[in-house]
Amino acid sequence: MDLVWLEDFLAIAEEGGFSRAAERRHVTQPALSRRIRSLEEWLGTPLFERSTHTITLTAAGESFRPVAEDVLRRVLVGREEALEVARLKAETITFAATHALSQTFFPEWIRSSDSARAGSAVQLVASNFAGCEKLLLDAQAHFLLAHYHPSLVSRLDMDRFQRIELATDVLIPISAPLTKPGRGGRRSKAKPRYVLPGASGAPLPYLAYHPGSGVGRLVTSFLAVKDPGAWLVPSFAAPVMLLIDMAREGRGVTWAPKGLVGADLDNGRLLRAGGAEWEIPIGISLFRPRARMTRAAENFWNALRKGRPAGKAAAALRTR
Repeated sequence: MDLVWLEDFLAIAEEGGFSRAAERRHVTQPALSRRIRSLEEWLGTPLFERSTHTITLTAAGESFRPVAEDVLRRVLVGREEALEVARLKAETITFAATHALSQTFFPEWIRSSDSARAGSAVQLVASNFAGCEKLLLDAQAHFLLAHYHPSLVSRLDMDRFQRIELATDVLIPISAPLTKPGRGGRRSKAKPRYVLPGASGAPLPYLAYHPGSGVGRLVTSFLAVKDPGAWLVPSFAAPVMLLIDMAREGRGVTWAPKGLVGADLDNGRLLRAGGAEWEIPIGISLFRPRARMTRAAENFWNALRKGRPAGKAAAALRTR
């Protein structure tokens, strides 16, 4: 059995087809097909349904996918450990963080965690939740920093990964005011341009999240079960920081972490688009694999669990 076969299998599963996977793997499609056939012969069962135009995993393929991911991750971690022992790799801890948290929460939090790092270098990779999730699954990062809610749909099942909560926040529906905030206390009289729940004949323009966004998944789950629901029509999709900018311009209503828009709410540049029943409590969590990591990463995790350094960033979120 060749590890390359596992990488080929996961590439096809993620790309949804042999041709795109072959481009990603820099091989010809016939060569890729031969390697997958070899893997299926080794396993003794087909991994893909080939009877339709769309390539999908068989039940056996679905069962084998997390095993393949885990094997590759363990091999990569083992390689890192070997390099550490041979002193060929610096003591670096790699974090994957969502775009919003990489700009707001992470800098102060990691500074407050200096004692836990014990002099190790830090590498930060910012992406949306789906991208960060893949980095952790592929062992390209030791930790994932992201917003979390129990309804979050994720491949980071608790059988293979652990999570600790570092701080709390809340997603708030926001809208620009009908008129720009004036001076002399007029802000208290301001009204939001868009007010939930909207109406069937006049749905509100909805500034939605990119499909790979973790916050977007939380909002979608919340709206799917909200009763009575909201009348919304998607008008724009983007990452959280751009959605906040669009909301400031009066382009629609969106949900944003209070930690990101607190100053806008205080100065009246943004207003709440609904009452407390439209708010979604969330946490800021750190994820790690249950499998053993490098010495530096394990030392950081153990020190974090004992002291949980929060810093000003987390404290500020709790007091808002």
